[in-house]
Amino acid sequence: MEPVPPPAEELARLDRELAELDARRAQLLTRRAWLLAALRPPAPAPAPGWNPSAWGAPPGAPAQPWGHASGGRPAAPRSAQNVLLTLGGLLLTVAAVAFTLVSWGSMGIGGRAAVLSVVTLAALIAPAVLLRRGLTATAEALTALALALTLLDAYAVHAVAAPDTDGLGFTAAACAVLAALWTAYGLALGKLRLPLPAAVVLAQWPLLFWAWAAGAPTLVVGWVLLATAVADGVVALRGRGLGVRITAALGGSALGLAALLVGLVLSVTASGPLGALAPGALLLAAAAAALAGAWHAPKGFATAGGLVAGLAAVAAVGGVPAAAVPATWSVLAYLLCGLALTGVVRTRLPRDAARGVLVASAAMAAGALVGALPSVVAVVLGPVTLLEDVWAGAPDGFRSALGATPPWPESGAAPVVLALTAGLLGSAYRWWPSLVRIAAPLTAREPGAPGAPEAAAPGAGAPGGLPPYGPGAPGHAVGGAGGRGGPSGAALRGSAGAGAVVLGWGALLVAGAVLDVPYALAVVAETLLVAGLLALAVRGGGSDRAGSAAVPVTALVVAVAGAVSAGLLSLASEGASYAVFGALTALFAGAAVRAGAGVPRAVLAVAAVVWGTALTGFAGRSLELAPYEAAPLLLLAPALTVGLGARLRRDPVALPVELAGVPGALVAVGLAVSDAPFLALTLALCGVLAAGAAVRPERRPVAGWLAAGLFVLAAWVRLAASEVSLVEAYTLPVTVPALVVGFLRRREDPEASSWTAYGPGLAATLLPSLAVAWTDPDWPRPLLLGAAALVITLLGAHHRLQALLVLGGAVLAVDGLHELAPYVVQVAGALPRWLPPALAGLLLLVVGATYEQRLRDARRLRDALGRMR
Repeated sequence: MEPVPPPAEELARLDRELAELDARRAQLLTRRAWLLAALRPPAPAPAPGWNPSAWGAPPGAPAQPWGHASGGRPAAPRSAQNVLLTLGGLLLTVAAVAFTLVSWGSMGIGGRAAVLSVVTLAALIAPAVLLRRGLTATAEALTALALALTLLDAYAVHAVAAPDTDGLGFTAAACAVLAALWTAYGLALGKLRLPLPAAVVLAQWPLLFWAWAAGAPTLVVGWVLLATAVADGVVALRGRGLGVRITAALGGSALGLAALLVGLVLSVTASGPLGALAPGALLLAAAAAALAGAWHAPKGFATAGGLVAGLAAVAAVGGVPAAAVPATWSVLAYLLCGLALTGVVRTRLPRDAARGVLVASAAMAAGALVGALPSVVAVVLGPVTLLEDVWAGAPDGFRSALGATPPWPESGAAPVVLALTAGLLGSAYRWWPSLVRIAAPLTAREPGAPGAPEAAAPGAGAPGGLPPYGPGAPGHAVGGAGGRGGPSGAALRGSAGAGAVVLGWGALLVAGAVLDVPYALAVVAETLLVAGLLALAVRGGGSDRAGSAAVPVTALVVAVAGAVSAGLLSLASEGASYAVFGALTALFAGAAVRAGAGVPRAVLAVAAVVWGTALTGFAGRSLELAPYEAAPLLLLAPALTVGLGARLRRDPVALPVELAGVPGALVAVGLAVSDAPFLALTLALCGVLAAGAAVRPERRPVAGWLAAGLFVLAAWVRLAASEVSLVEAYTLPVTVPALVVGFLRRREDPEASSWTAYGPGLAATLLPSLAVAWTDPDWPRPLLLGAAALVITLLGAHHRLQALLVLGGAVLAVDGLHELAPYVVQVAGALPRWLPPALAGLLLLVVGATYEQRLRDARRLRDALGRMR
């Protein structure tokens, strides 16, 4: 008994054998091509000047390709030939038109008939002769001329033989006759590509012209358009040749859309249900025709046909009840009919056509939702108008708090539309596995499609009885790409759940506005909605089962939006503001504590801080404090965030929570700007908060510098408020801490540069004092500055610190120059004018004579400074 190898080993062996077979087949095909070329006799050279394709080749003679002449020289290519033939046909057509319109009146009736008959007959016979000789392009050009001549014949007959007949009626008859003649002509000469498409174009007009000639009502015109479109559809599906099918498809699409437009306009403008029945019948007939075409059409056209059929059916059936209800509720009738189209999944309609019908259903739902969107936006953003007059008093009803909003009595259908769609999406989310099983025939991939498994041969099972495809095989998923087990299925289910959350929330908000509930009830309802959304976000909304976080994330986003709306709505009343913002702070803080790892806890924590900051602002308004007096109160929330950050430590939420307190601090500073003492106090308190955060090592690099800057700024503001003009009072509070920090840095790292440790601190006082001393007419400041600079220079030289030596020495030199300047000016004024140039020249001579020595001295000075830190 032969052992059965494992599936992997057998698969590898099969792949090797198939590769060997492919290589052997390629070798055999190459050998066969060489043998055929060897057995083929060489073609005899054509006689000079003879072209068998142009004049007819004798039996057995090889065909000479068009475009070669005697001597083997290439003639004009086929593109040039086509251009010449086209220009020739156009010229003949222009000549015929000119003859008919200009020279017609100079001939008698017999001559006219004879000329047109002879020319038209010749134009019709010539293509047949040319086709037998292989001149297809020339035959096509003469066929176009013949078509133009037949049109001129029809015009001539009407102008001479029947001038009193109705123009539209005669045109309809002429189009019908010409379409029949050209159809017969095209079928007789099957090699011509122009007659049959031309016949299809002419066949579009007879019924329409007859209806116009008879003064038919608009509904009859719609039926005529539909009948012609149906005939075009039959030709497009079963016609002969690609050109005929394309022409018929284009004509049928245009006329079919025109018929649908006629039926839709008549249905929408109907005066009642009875008046909508007749247009509805037209729309239903159009839907049936489109569905019939989609049943046999290729994939893309089948989907389009299903889409048109679905929309037409909705317009037909929904137009009857829509005509019986007020205009504001008509959208609900169309929506219900559109949702009924989802029953197509239970029918045996071809897959592509059924997909088109489902797209039509989704389009109707989307259109209804777009119509309800303005109502949702008005409810959410309407309370923004309350910012103009905060705590002006609670309004009587919900609508009064929404400001300038759309007419709510006319928006009664909006909450119903939102609730109905939300319910359907929620049901789809809840019973998604059952929905997948029902829709499996529509979502399964076709054999041969990318990612779809090939059909297994009968009995071609894997060794050991394993099925070739099954659960766990590559490409397998329940319901194809949208199946229960695939990632696309999870994403679709999550999208359905997210849509249900958003639409359900909007439905409740709009319902309150439509019903004009009391203001207090509206505030409580919106706050409770936020609580429910937060609970859904924290619990995850079934994301573990669905494999998607779309529901909790959407619930969180909608909760934040609902909180903003509820907060704005509460600004009409002082009590409502405290209650709502207090509840929001507690709700978001509790949700941040209870939230799992899959929900962004940082968003919840930051939102809680924002609502808490608003509460502290309300406290200042309630105490009737001035804006600058209420500024320190706003720092309560930032202080709380600093404390929370210290407690959370390395938790990922710590940094967002601390940053959430920054806007409150900035608002506090902005409120205190109008009063300098309160601004100094606020800045100092902000510095304390920053210093508290700087205690933690991970916050020290940023918070430490921020605290120092805030303290310095607070001191400067306080000094300015006290009208202190001494510049050292502003600079020394910066210099002293900076030098202390630099000293500590140098003690920990002796190799640190003196410029990094002491340079900023020294420059903060020395440079501003030097600038003021240069313009100070008194002596104390320059004296004190020079003494300080001397001490700094000596310390730099003693401790070999470059920054102290350079800065102190430079300031000392400039300060000394400032003190000696008046005396230098006096001496210069007393000396003769020739003396300064002479002294300058002497100095140059001395320097030039001792240049090398001075250069060595400069190098030694540079090296000495370089050795300092």
